[in-house]
Amino acid sequence: MNIEPLLKALSEALSGEGPAVQIAPDGSFTLIPQSELGLPADSDTEIAAVVLTSGSTGTPKRTMLSVESLAASSVGTAMALQGEGQWLLALPMNYVAGLQVLVRSLFAGTRPWAMDLSGGFTPEAFTEGALELTDKMRFTSLVPTQLTRLLNNPTAETLTVLRRFNAILLGGGPINPVLLEAARGAGLNVVTTYGMSETCGGAVYDGVPLEGVELAIRDGRVWLGGPVVAAGYLGDAALTQASFFEEEHDGEMVRWYESGDLGELDPEGRLRVLGRVDDVIITGGLKVSATAVTDGLHRVQGVREAFVVPVPSAEWGQQVAAMVVASCSEAELMAGATSILEPHLVPKTVVFVSELPLLANGKPDRSAILATLADAAQAA
Repeated sequence: MNIEPLLKALSEALSGEGPAVQIAPDGSFTLIPQSELGLPADSDTEIAAVVLTSGSTGTPKRTMLSVESLAASSVGTAMALQGEGQWLLALPMNYVAGLQVLVRSLFAGTRPWAMDLSGGFTPEAFTEGALELTDKMRFTSLVPTQLTRLLNNPTAETLTVLRRFNAILLGGGPINPVLLEAARGAGLNVVTTYGMSETCGGAVYDGVPLEGVELAIRDGRVWLGGPVVAAGYLGDAALTQASFFEEEHDGEMVRWYESGDLGELDPEGRLRVLGRVDDVIITGGLKVSATAVTDGLHRVQGVREAFVVPVPSAEWGQQVAAMVVASCSEAELMAGATSILEPHLVPKTVVFVSELPLLANGKPDRSAILATLADAAQAA
């Protein structure tokens, strides 16, 4: 894929000399003049890119990322990774994680390599793309499903190219601790990330905010603040006003974004994400965290991936349901889950699949999973 025209447009936008760039799923792009972005007439904010949110929990939103926000994110990332280098693009460019690979490359003055995703993400295509990198410092961003595929019976060549990355950013969804342990045990430098389109992607690395990023837990929710926070949503002033806030802190105004995630800080001050607010399952009057169930299922031998959601139940109101990718049998899964989880956390409905249905950005397709599990629960 020829990404040179896109890189040129992004470079002009990031220098404040061009219109904002919005990338389509096929890699083509449109240019949006600053005058059409709906910013106040007296605003000196320059928007560099407009990206879609993943849409995994609702209708995708067009998020406006400013030159300042993307620059702050890139600087923070370089500091956290202790250097700049060449990036392998393994994610769709129209979402923030893919866009950021291009943006970081432009700020670093390096040329990214876009792997061939025409046949979907495969270990073979990833390995081929990684072999094209020439810089000594090498980075890539992946989602958990991609890393799972890379480490499922990997070839020696795939392991070799994975170990040559100075860091592999891993985010975009719950991470199986067994996967993380296996990756690090294989000699991979995996850095877990937390963030969203509204914070220019990952803003918290291995539980620690990037330089300049503010982190707070308010009423159990995760809030992120600082220069990485987006300017708002294109064409939706009401939602912008409801999601973004500014308040004075140490004599300066800080822009905040209220996430839809629950979280807590451990004794060392590191963020631990507990799941989405809307992932709490009320079953028989008891509150169940979908994340807690997922974590438990990930510890069952043979489970590679698990996605847990609530489905309607005439008896309990809601019941716990799970879609699972595993090499174990259902009996082995249930026995393992029963030994790890409290009784009300054990899924009542389980559907085994060879692969989780995914969105274009590699995240699990929550809507498709919900529909399949609801049908399975109703048929039981």
